[in-house]
Amino acid sequence: MAPHVSESALAGLVEDLAGEVITPGGPGYDEARALHNGMIDRRPSVIAQCATQADVSNAILFGREAELPIAVRGGGHSVAGTSMIDGALIVDLRRMHGVVVDPEDMTVRVEGGATMAHLDHACQPFHVVTTGGRVSTTGVGGFTLGGGSGWLERKFGLASDNLLAADLITAEGKHVHTDAEENPELFWALHGGGGNFGVATSLTLRLHPLPEMSVAMLLFLPGDAPEVVRTFRDLGVRAPDEMGGGAIYMPAPPEPFVPEDLVGKLVCGALFTYTGPVSELREFAAPLFALKPVVEVVTDIPYVDLQTMLDDPPGLRNYWSAEYLRDFPDEAVDVFCDRGARIPASTATQHVLFLMGGAVAAGPSEYPQPWRTAPWAVHPFATWEDPAYDEQAKQWVHDVRADARPWAIEATYLNFIGAEGEQRIVSSFGEENYRRLAAVKAQYDPANVFRFNQNIVPAR
Repeated sequence: MAPHVSESALAGLVEDLAGEVITPGGPGYDEARALHNGMIDRRPSVIAQCATQADVSNAILFGREAELPIAVRGGGHSVAGTSMIDGALIVDLRRMHGVVVDPEDMTVRVEGGATMAHLDHACQPFHVVTTGGRVSTTGVGGFTLGGGSGWLERKFGLASDNLLAADLITAEGKHVHTDAEENPELFWALHGGGGNFGVATSLTLRLHPLPEMSVAMLLFLPGDAPEVVRTFRDLGVRAPDEMGGGAIYMPAPPEPFVPEDLVGKLVCGALFTYTGPVSELREFAAPLFALKPVVEVVTDIPYVDLQTMLDDPPGLRNYWSAEYLRDFPDEAVDVFCDRGARIPASTATQHVLFLMGGAVAAGPSEYPQPWRTAPWAVHPFATWEDPAYDEQAKQWVHDVRADARPWAIEATYLNFIGAEGEQRIVSSFGEENYRRLAAVKAQYDPANVFRFNQNIVPAR
């Protein structure tokens, strides 16, 4: 049970913040505590909706003085709901969503509460990008600091590969700037170490020109899936770095391009994204077109619109995980397809095989991201509405992980998973990297104030 917070202390916080303080029973409380994952229903003691860097510092100092647990909310997309904790102080960054693009220096400065939509819309007029996620609602801060895997990664590297500088507020309420030269060990740790070291109030990211973008989404009936997935795999092995994408099982979405009699029925899809014209994408994907999909969407598309194509609605119940694979032979294809055919009925669950490699595998090897060398990733993404499906959906995710283990490496991308235990975190960084991260954690957060995350325990 959280300590009682006095009215006078709350009044002091209200006075100190340019933003807003929200408490249980107050206006907007239920809206402010709602997360993307509808399974998470938690009641914090105080939500500090920060508007400035000083607000973040004041909120942290208030929380520590009041002996409240402290959690940090950016996009609120964590499947484990780590940005909303019962009885806690929530440092809510969503009012801090400014984005400043510098097209001459090819950099962008992003405040800690910005989402991919904020970032992508700001960059679109200049025809520049940096690697974002695969939906528009993800928070830029948690995404980037956790590594940052998205559609553009094979061409431009992980989001964290494009991190040039960061401003943090530490557990002591102090401002710290970090880049390759200033506080370099902290800068290293932010390439995958997440929010363990402080609250990121701004990130500076490298930009890349993107004059053209195209996408191909092809949907097939489930009986064709093994051939579709094998063809996608074989194309992926020789794909240029400009190509990203995945193979996916899912219920056909209620979109205008999907025939009405197919909506809601299980389909197998292949999605290719390409940082170039649609003519080149169509030529590359010709072997998949030859398999006669029941739905074809092939078009040039602004990147900002691509990012909204697969947005999943907030409030659904979510349970995810991931396994990164050293290879994906025919036997693995068969296992993947067998499990895809058994997606729990009456859910919006997706079963995804992502194409990795390219600039991800060729990128900086010194960062604590051993999963980046894997050529494939299996991502079971269970979403549903009715709580009656909770156990069935979670078991299906566990079964997918078990299926993939014969081909899996030990490490995984921690942004893709929920709370799977300390050993899963250690193996995903590698033991040597974890020890180094724990030393950085001990320097910047020795009391483990920022522990509601994929937590790195401070070295003792």
